[in-house]
Amino acid sequence: MPTKRIIDVIGSIVLLLLAAPMMCVIALVIVFNSPGGVIYRQVRVGLNGHPFEMFKFRTMRVGAHAERDSLAALNESDGHLFKVREDPRITPEGKWLRRLSLDELPQLVNVLRGDMSLVGPRPLILADSGYTGDARTRLSVVPGLTGLWQVSGRSKLAWEEMVRLDLHYVKHQSIALDFAILVRTIAAVLSSKGAY
Repeated sequence: MPTKRIIDVIGSIVLLLLAAPMMCVIALVIVFNSPGGVIYRQVRVGLNGHPFEMFKFRTMRVGAHAERDSLAALNESDGHLFKVREDPRITPEGKWLRRLSLDELPQLVNVLRGDMSLVGPRPLILADSGYTGDARTRLSVVPGLTGLWQVSGRSKLAWEEMVRLDLHYVKHQSIALDFAILVRTIAAVLSSKGAY
């Protein structure tokens, strides 16, 4: 088993154990504050273009995905991403979950399963993927829970800059780089800059 995968398995198990009490509290908050399931499942594009089901704590009201087209005029992102700072579909508890990136905790299960790594290019939904030209190189590595553009501005970055950072990661990936990104992720999450 490659070293990176060993780190992913051990890291995801340890983090799931540490986060379990918090995840239980988050699940209860979601259950008592908005109708619908606790976990939101969405198909994302993974290694070599293979789709997989990614898990998140639900931060939007039920049926929010069907409302996306009606909010197209509010999109604040360029390129292939869809981001709305004051998205009306987000629940009150969803706002602070997103700000602190706590909605991403269930993806530790994806890491444990091998769908994702702790570090790598973020997996995008097919509609947002823009996997043409150089951007297809993102698919040559396992997508990550965090990556270079998560610690370099998050949602504030332009699409081209996100792709550039992902390609830099693919070209220079190493255990040392992964560790550096993980350390920077802690600071990025605590600052909440670019998170919405």
